[in-house]
Amino acid sequence: MSRAEAWTPSLSLFRSEATTTFRRWRTLALLGVLAAVPVLVGIAVRIETGSGGGGGRGDGGGGPAFIGQVAGNGLFLVFASLAATLPFFLPMAIGVIAGDSVAGEASAGTLRYLLVAPAGRTRLLLAKFTTTVLFAFAATLVVAVSALAVGALLFPVGEVTLISGTTVSFGEGLLRALAIAGVVALSLTGLAALGLFVSTLTNSGIAAMATTVGLLITVQILDQFPQLSAVQPYLFPHYWLSFADLLRDPVYWDQIARNLGLQALYVAVFGSAAWARFTSRDVTV
Repeated sequence: MSRAEAWTPSLSLFRSEATTTFRRWRTLALLGVLAAVPVLVGIAVRIETGSGGGGGRGDGGGGPAFIGQVAGNGLFLVFASLAATLPFFLPMAIGVIAGDSVAGEASAGTLRYLLVAPAGRTRLLLAKFTTTVLFAFAATLVVAVSALAVGALLFPVGEVTLISGTTVSFGEGLLRALAIAGVVALSLTGLAALGLFVSTLTNSGIAAMATTVGLLITVQILDQFPQLSAVQPYLFPHYWLSFADLLRDPVYWDQIARNLGLQALYVAVFGSAAWARFTSRDVTV
């Protein structure tokens, strides 16, 4: 058997999983909500600056990071929207998709039919995880593109003044925005693996989704207590906002590297746990 023939079942399974996931009304609704967030943020900033508020002074106010720079340059709406959605909206969407990936099939009674396919359990689990990661990239891109369109429509765009004070061209600013979107999406892979593991523990899709989102909220709360500073660097959302270091010149890679390394660790640990559970699971429904 050639290498291409060996990969054919896996690719077919992945295409099937991705198509099924992105055609669901729930998935489209989640993407729609994420696309609406930059619209609401942009309109709020526009109203605030139009009424003589302090949104255009660059002081940041009390809102999400970068919100004070949006009125001066619409590209900053991309950064502000990602900062606004990353603590809850984006990870909640990932938690829903990941939590439902296996448990939803079991609840619907279709899991045992999927396991009859020649791809096997390992390839099925890998296809579901890859589809969840693909959704993470799609969701992040939806937020970024929506924010870019709204920012260009409501505010001026041009050269970008970075956090370090350096001014770069609008083209370089777009490249940095694309890199930030990529880092944000990769930051959600640890949660995707955790949600996949939870999904292998139950036959109820709703229970798996609720548990994953509940764990997300709990960990987010724990990350706020100074008394837990010793364990906080090991919590998956701890370095999520490190993407802001891509807006420095030179870029500060330390926190970004820690973030991506931590996500890789979560993927390895919970991905392995999900595989161990799923490959030994007695599927009766």
